[in-house]
Amino acid sequence: MGQNDLMGTAEDFADQFLRVTKQYLPHVARLCLISTFLEDGIRMWFQWSEQRDYIDSTWSCGYLLASSFVFLNLLGQLTGCILVLSRNFVQYACFGLFGIIALQTIAYSILWDLKFLMRNLALGGGLLLLLAESRSEGKSMFAGVPTMRESSPKQYMQLGGRVLLVLMFMTLLHFDASFFSIFQNIVGTALMILVAVGFKTKLAALTLVVWLFAINVYFNAFWTIPVYKPMHDFLKYDFFQTMSVIGGLLLVVALGPGGVSMDEKKKEW
Repeated sequence: MGQNDLMGTAEDFADQFLRVTKQYLPHVARLCLISTFLEDGIRMWFQWSEQRDYIDSTWSCGYLLASSFVFLNLLGQLTGCILVLSRNFVQYACFGLFGIIALQTIAYSILWDLKFLMRNLALGGGLLLLLAESRSEGKSMFAGVPTMRESSPKQYMQLGGRVLLVLMFMTLLHFDASFFSIFQNIVGTALMILVAVGFKTKLAALTLVVWLFAINVYFNAFWTIPVYKPMHDFLKYDFFQTMSVIGGLLLVVALGPGGVSMDEKKKEW
């Protein structure tokens, strides 16, 4: 069997998977994508005093302002998640979550930490994909009419979302000399480049979903660490951030790459 035959078989499998799961896939994608916000909102409730004291000591803003910040984070994230999952006012929910990302970037001094900044930008990329999905749902009644002017913003949202997901993936790379880490980095990076440029996009994104999920469960198994240990929170944060990337990739699988991609250009050729 030649390389083209193998690729064709893999693409057939991906198409078959999409046909079987198309009703459920967008819901699973949205849940995975907003899992970081959901976990962080719940964390604000259970770590209210720690979060409040941290903001107060960092910014010397006083008890009331620090408490208001924590409350805004809790309410904004949980409300946004509920709206996204219930498919109500999705665009407003996304804008609200964009605001939370911007607020946290400033409040927690994330601007000066490249790894965390890239992760926050990637979360923004996931929200862009959610916005693109909500726009496509809103225009589904005109599905057969090629309105370039209306679809352009959606296409560029999809492109922006795909590119920002690459930033997140870069933060998941392991820079050590072991054979497995090098192999993981090379394969993952190659697949992520395919997703970013929009070539064999659905197959590459689906492969990455399986790959990342396996790595996430293996490396970030926070449930195996006692709650009182700092490593528990660290792994939990990494786990849900990776689940958000998986959610973004599942949306790419469900939505397709959009007009600004090699897959779409190939159709024109």
